[in-house]
Amino acid sequence: MFEKLSIFENKYEELSSRLCDPSVAGSAEKYTQTMKELKEIEDVALKYREYKACCAELEDAKEMKASEKDSELSAMIDEEISVLEEKHSTLTEELKLLLVPKDPNDDRNVIVEIRGGAGGEEAALFAAVLYRMYSMYAAKKGWQSEIVNANETELGGFKEVSFMLSGGGAYSKMKFESGVHRVQRVPDTETQGRIHTSTVTVAVLPEAEDVEIEIDPADLKIDTFRSSGAGGQHINKTESAIRITHLPTGLVVECQDERSQYKNKDKAMKVLRSRLLEAEREKQHGQVAQQRRSQVGTGDRSERIRTYNYPQGRVTDHRIGLTLYKIDDILNGDLDEIIDSLTAADRAEKMKEQEN
Repeated sequence: MFEKLSIFENKYEELSSRLCDPSVAGSAEKYTQTMKELKEIEDVALKYREYKACCAELEDAKEMKASEKDSELSAMIDEEISVLEEKHSTLTEELKLLLVPKDPNDDRNVIVEIRGGAGGEEAALFAAVLYRMYSMYAAKKGWQSEIVNANETELGGFKEVSFMLSGGGAYSKMKFESGVHRVQRVPDTETQGRIHTSTVTVAVLPEAEDVEIEIDPADLKIDTFRSSGAGGQHINKTESAIRITHLPTGLVVECQDERSQYKNKDKAMKVLRSRLLEAEREKQHGQVAQQRRSQVGTGDRSERIRTYNYPQGRVTDHRIGLTLYKIDDILNGDLDEIIDSLTAADRAEKMKEQEN
């Protein structure tokens, strides 16, 4: 670990010196690139300097303790040593955490796809509840939410809904939401008060950059059609909706949220690129099975990850055994406690993997 830390510190000093070089300072491109590299390692380098300073203070205090004859001063030094040892332990754990490889997708925007699973209309209604939950969470984070495609039901549910969340660190927060969400509640249509269990699948895809996924226009079949929906304002009289079929993979993407055909096509292409990127990522994960098993759960759509039990007012995340009795708050977008716990568990797994 300390060899890695020394490399970070040396690189930080080198980059800091480079910023003073006239050839770098005088070039906007070189200066920006150097600053970017500096920022990427700054936290680790500065924390390591703090750690080394603490080690030096601790060593000095122990030397003073060994030579001190006065009992009162010796007790004061003992107290200082105790504080420094606690600080040393804290800094060690913080450095381990900083050395955990960062997910390169963490800062990206995301595309979220929610689909009703088992449970028919009740599943569709809960899909709408989850869409509302994520929209409220996004608003609290200051992210922009934008619907790509929605297939509504007569009762106000969603057979499926796709939307984009744009904002700093969106993927780092949302990536743990992929999987099967189960709901247990008494539907409004249930006359005998029986609890029904339904499921909804959620997929979270990091938005792909144009340069990452090259798509040959010849591989695309593009159809236009009129937007459909539950009626009223949802019906579009012009053929502005877009359906894109990627012929080599059979992937189909629809977008009918915008009145502009061009805007719908642009959104649909973003979703298609992200799905193709995710398919490639899943393929790589399949080749590294152990890495897949070590993750808390970030993308397996068949994995039941969470249960929302209305009668008991509880939400349970099965991956980390976390149960919270505040279902109303959570469904109103208060997801921080769950997501922070999942993030901490994921980091702990990665730290354990590094140590092994």
